[in-house]
Amino acid sequence: MNGTSRRQQRPTRKKHHWILWTLLGVLVVLLLAGGGFAYSILHKTQASFDKMYSPATTKAPQAIEQGKPVSILFLGVDTGADGRVDRGNSDTLIVATLNPKTHKTMMYSIPRDTLAEMSGDKKRNMQKINAAYNIGSSTMAKKTVSRLLGIPIDYYVTVNMGGLQKVVDAVGGVTVNSPMVVSLNGITIPKGKQHLNGKQALTYARMRYEDPRGDYGRQMRQQEVIRAVMKKLASPKGISHYDALLKSLQPNVRTDLPFNNIIRLGLKYHKNADHISSQHLQGQSAWINGSSYQIASTSQLTKASNKMRAEMALPKKQLDNDETRLNALNPTFNGTSNQTYNTFGLDTVYYTYNTY
Repeated sequence: MNGTSRRQQRPTRKKHHWILWTLLGVLVVLLLAGGGFAYSILHKTQASFDKMYSPATTKAPQAIEQGKPVSILFLGVDTGADGRVDRGNSDTLIVATLNPKTHKTMMYSIPRDTLAEMSGDKKRNMQKINAAYNIGSSTMAKKTVSRLLGIPIDYYVTVNMGGLQKVVDAVGGVTVNSPMVVSLNGITIPKGKQHLNGKQALTYARMRYEDPRGDYGRQMRQQEVIRAVMKKLASPKGISHYDALLKSLQPNVRTDLPFNNIIRLGLKYHKNADHISSQHLQGQSAWINGSSYQIASTSQLTKASNKMRAEMALPKKQLDNDETRLNALNPTFNGTSNQTYNTFGLDTVYYTYNTY
């Protein structure tokens, strides 16, 4: 995907990009479940995990074995049908940091249209960050996010966007507090506290264009749904669904987390499930080569980096990458009155359709 033209259509309302959040909840709760029964469930489903295992590198990190903070990059991959997870754009990106000493888990979402250097490409190449997985699979995606944020990325999990609203139904539905009336495709969710089934939760988490906060508002509703799913899965009744849920996830998930590390996470990091926070990298709107991007300012990148490095027990770091250097070369850009951003020839990709 290194050419000068790449077709990327405007996201349609039929794409279930919120599904990563549901899968993230299932996986995180499974990883952190702890306890003898959950341990037994994990052992019984080792075959499913083994089919999901796809290492990005030959040298695996030792953080989990040593009981140190760990980072996991979750990628919602737009691969189409047939359960393929080996190509496509990662339209949802979330970095989860888990610290076993503070018992905290933080999920940091990155807008898919964020301008980023494709780390590991043969030439200097700036594109939307969701292209990294398409160009260089999980290896490039991990390197690109790591360089953008100045943090190590230990593991990845890719999730194919399959129809998994049954996860919500499997746990008996979820309760949310809707900040507005949400309507989509004939389904309306009233404002206020509501109990949703799977189809309603799908509507609640998919609606984007009528939200005055845009994609950021959708991210917040997605996070609310996933927290509700996680709460249900952490209950004694929810544990009984783990085996069936894992089997349904097996064709749609790939990860470089070995099964023995999954077990160690469940034993050493299980208290993290009680302290999960959500953050997002705030971008500014820009036009590059006739298409809409999100530019992460140096201050926002530094803020995100410092928060995640603190969660990983790492000292603060001065960011110095192509993103911060380009920001310095665009002093008048502010994302509002001036949305023109100059990449000085580093971004040569032209999108067929506006992806705003």
